[in-house]
Amino acid sequence: MIVLGYLLAVLVGISLGFFGGGGSILTVPLLVYVFGLDAKQAIASSLLIVAIASVSGTVQHWRAGNVRPREGLFFGTAGMLGAYLGGRASAFLDGGLLLLLFAAMMLLTAGAMWRSRPAARAPESESIPSPPKLVLQGFAVGLFTGLVGAGGGFLIVPALALWAGLPMAAAVGTSLLIIVLKSGAGFLGYASYVAVDYGLVAGVAGAAIAGSFIGSRAAALVEPDSLRRAFAAFVMAMACFILIREGTLLAETLSPALPSTWPQVTFAIVLLALGVLAGRISKRAEVATSAFSEGGGI
Repeated sequence: MIVLGYLLAVLVGISLGFFGGGGSILTVPLLVYVFGLDAKQAIASSLLIVAIASVSGTVQHWRAGNVRPREGLFFGTAGMLGAYLGGRASAFLDGGLLLLLFAAMMLLTAGAMWRSRPAARAPESESIPSPPKLVLQGFAVGLFTGLVGAGGGFLIVPALALWAGLPMAAAVGTSLLIIVLKSGAGFLGYASYVAVDYGLVAGVAGAAIAGSFIGSRAAALVEPDSLRRAFAAFVMAMACFILIREGTLLAETLSPALPSTWPQVTFAIVLLALGVLAGRISKRAEVATSAFSEGGGI
């Protein structure tokens, strides 16, 4: 089982080098389901592993000209603050809930990446995002990824590609620089109250670094739009796995509180129907008010 775990850790590095993210998407389930850590230990360890492995990937992409330091530092510095605060806030939330929240955000991100279309290239002077925008995006992404223990590549790459307007190759390379900064900050937030097995972290990180060399070289051979679609499919598959695994446990926990008799079920259905009806009435009222204000009611 341990050997399998280290082999899978190589895939973590391949993911980081190829996609510019996805390291924590693999590392958290790997540490929980293969190495047997509890959710918060796995999240804390994952942040440190991904930070270490991302250094190697950043250097390789830098040499290929795929790292934008300006965007990376603005986004990453704000993300560090958000990640630290998110890591501290996680102490007040259940580990299983954090994993479900993690998976739900993964699904939303994968859908956005899959549906997006490559935009026409704008002049270089017009494609540079403003620092305030980068700082705001970086803080928001950092806060969430620090909370759920992700390096954040699955959010950073879409943010840089869809919002900041970077080409996909540059979004992947710059994402790794941001992940180094943000994962380190998130780990510090967890390290204040979570015990970490540094021997295990070193072993998994070493295997991931080896994989990052493979991933970085493979990324240079793939067409950008295909890379975007592959990233989206990968994130979606991992999200479904976590939702099924953790959702089943949650359902077993909550099942005693669910309606179990016909009167209880009927009552729940009536409440649901009333809620839907109230929503429709409210929507019709808004439409009628809008039409009247525009002259439609005269």
